[in-house]
Amino acid sequence: MALKTLLKPKSSITKFFLSSLSFSSFCKQQQQPIFSFPSQSPPSPKKLPFTHSVHGVKLQDPYHWMSNTHDPDFADYLRQENLYAEAFMADTQVLQRQLFSEMTSRIPAKVSTPPEPWGPWFYYQYIPDGKEYPVLCRRLQNEKSSWFRKILNFGKGNSGKEEQVLLDWNEIAKQYGYVHVGTCRISPDHNFLAYTVDITGNEHFMLQIKDLRNGLIIPKLQKEGVVSLAWAEEGRVLFYTQADENQRPYRVFCTKVGFNDTEDVSVFVENDPNYCVDITSTKDGKFITVYIIDANNSLGGLQRIHERIPGIQYFLEHHHGFFYILTNAPLEKNGGCSEEDYYVARCRVEDIKSADWQDIVLQSEDFSIQDMDIFSGHLVLFVNKNGVSMLCSINFPLDADHNHHLEIDKLDPWFFPLPSNSCSVAPGSNHDFMSSLYRVVLSSPVMPDLIVDYDMSKRIFSIIQQEEVKVQHDVELKTNLPDTLDAEEVSDTQSKRENFQNCESQNWKDFSEAYFCERIEVKSHDGIRIPLTILYSPMTFKKGQSPGILQGYGAYGEILDKSWCPYRLSLLDRGFVLAFADVRGGGGGGDSSWHRCGSGLEKPNSIHDFISCANFLIHNGYVHKDRLGSIGYSAGGLLVGAAINMHPNLFRAAILKVPFLDICNTLLDPSLPLTVLDYEEFGNPQIQKQFESILSYSPYDNISKGTCYPSMLVTASFHDARVGVWEAAKWVAKIRDTTCSRCSTSAILKTNMLGGHFGEGGLYGGCEEMAYEYAFLIKVLRTPDHD
Repeated sequence: MALKTLLKPKSSITKFFLSSLSFSSFCKQQQQPIFSFPSQSPPSPKKLPFTHSVHGVKLQDPYHWMSNTHDPDFADYLRQENLYAEAFMADTQVLQRQLFSEMTSRIPAKVSTPPEPWGPWFYYQYIPDGKEYPVLCRRLQNEKSSWFRKILNFGKGNSGKEEQVLLDWNEIAKQYGYVHVGTCRISPDHNFLAYTVDITGNEHFMLQIKDLRNGLIIPKLQKEGVVSLAWAEEGRVLFYTQADENQRPYRVFCTKVGFNDTEDVSVFVENDPNYCVDITSTKDGKFITVYIIDANNSLGGLQRIHERIPGIQYFLEHHHGFFYILTNAPLEKNGGCSEEDYYVARCRVEDIKSADWQDIVLQSEDFSIQDMDIFSGHLVLFVNKNGVSMLCSINFPLDADHNHHLEIDKLDPWFFPLPSNSCSVAPGSNHDFMSSLYRVVLSSPVMPDLIVDYDMSKRIFSIIQQEEVKVQHDVELKTNLPDTLDAEEVSDTQSKRENFQNCESQNWKDFSEAYFCERIEVKSHDGIRIPLTILYSPMTFKKGQSPGILQGYGAYGEILDKSWCPYRLSLLDRGFVLAFADVRGGGGGGDSSWHRCGSGLEKPNSIHDFISCANFLIHNGYVHKDRLGSIGYSAGGLLVGAAINMHPNLFRAAILKVPFLDICNTLLDPSLPLTVLDYEEFGNPQIQKQFESILSYSPYDNISKGTCYPSMLVTASFHDARVGVWEAAKWVAKIRDTTCSRCSTSAILKTNMLGGHFGEGGLYGGCEEMAYEYAFLIKVLRTPDHD
């Protein structure tokens, strides 16, 4: 993106003179980095008196008017802020172009996924040369070759079969200017593609069904506000959920595909606004789960699994006449268990409504169960051992009787060998119930994405593909042989040699010698140890002097993304230290209690954890005390904003991306999308005790008057349906109005007037956005590129 130059950089003489000074004549911050400011003043929006009283507390909010996005003054204000942000960043244009060039140069010649066999087809995606978005395709398989040979032939372009384009994101973006595909589902007979698409950014998805035999969209079946999908009756019937005006999925419909004279049938309605409805099918396609629906008798009625109990969950799969249920329901016969303890139970299909469930796989002292998948011959469990994610497969049939439950290590599990303990594991689509292969994507901060097929029958694995990364000539890649994987002795019956015998695999590469990755536990305010991942280049790192960025999220039980990102190399090579704090409220602590201990009334734990990690980086010499920045996305913006309010001198820069900052006002308005559903995560301010807790850390309500705040880049999207665009705008306006008048001029607001919560995405658009953010950090933290 070319930015108009509104201000020339300061001359070298002026720069040298200013570098020896602080802003002591302007503010209390004695070690503020020096950088150029625009000649123009930042925008000053109107203030309108507004007071509301909650539980006897009067809240003054002169920027409340911004929540009316139809007010022309608001759109005008956002445009003024965009111009000010452009002026502030004018002296980084060359740097932005350089960063963009670096990032795009690392994009491989071919961006694609390896083909995945399913039925008679290979399914795969790729991004065409020069395009922003992927294309979903398929080819018929060559029946005479082995599955591994098929994939190798495909990669060489030797399939000999005609490619069929199923869905092209680029065509939709070209037509509407924006594209976000929510859900894609191929019918069991491979004749139809059902998908949902958002063309405005407001996450109001339209259902479309494409007949893959003729390539045409079926007009009758286009539906608005659709969220999730599930096929039944071998592709003749589709179930879908529809959202209400607050974007809560609440109703399930059934439609017949190919029958023009039939109306969609409503099969379930969730009237309680505290709950939403999801729908899926079991892996074998026999049942639809929203209660339980026989997939071969779609209108035969619903069967409830269990009465609803707050906090208790049931995830259902079917296997040859048995339901397998992953649940955290209390185990009364074992003295009860907490809501954090998930286990696997089973029962015959006809016994689902009875209490006659067999608890077959329980967690142990070493292992907690996170998730499961199921195949004809194997049960796959996602487990956590001492904070490290692992996967294992267990052969069917299970050797368990009705009177005894078993721990994982008693079921002869095969633990999938993984490259390292810092590796993240994301499952592939794994559609085929009859397959003995389980595909995963492995990644770490120093290892480009690695796609691996685990053969659960032979207990061997094959590396199918690794993301290609173009690097500088002086950056060394470490080449790993298969037998160097850290298999870890997880059971006495399994050895590394057994894991890797007859392994069909090529080598893979990582950057562990060029970039160091450390996993440390930091003691928080209450003694709890918080996982902190630290990434840096030993060639550019300077102990006690380096700039650094701390990133956090800490909500909804989500694990902070620490997978490979080639963009980061542009900061690492410039001497930055990058750190990722798995604070409570997220999912990085090993079990689901980690989430509970950072949500609701315990939410302040997340903020204290983040502050403790920031202090650790400074006190242990990873980052200079005046060169630490922070990044928070969405609910992570709440985390960072609250931490800045508590300790504004701890950070010198912050990037808040579509941030959730005005939490108190938002949760007090149940008419807003998703507000009621967020009561479970953050609390309900209509309840006084919960209101007091929320108000105590709400970023917008706790900005310190007259205090020096860090430089900030705050981003927003006008059509964001998850976090209102006004939250970022109100925060920046109040920062300027309340805090140090000099420091607050380095707070900039950049609003995407077209996109939604997830931005516009795209391969090159993502590079452009990241180059802008990195240029901001380099500028305000005064790294060599901007000195």
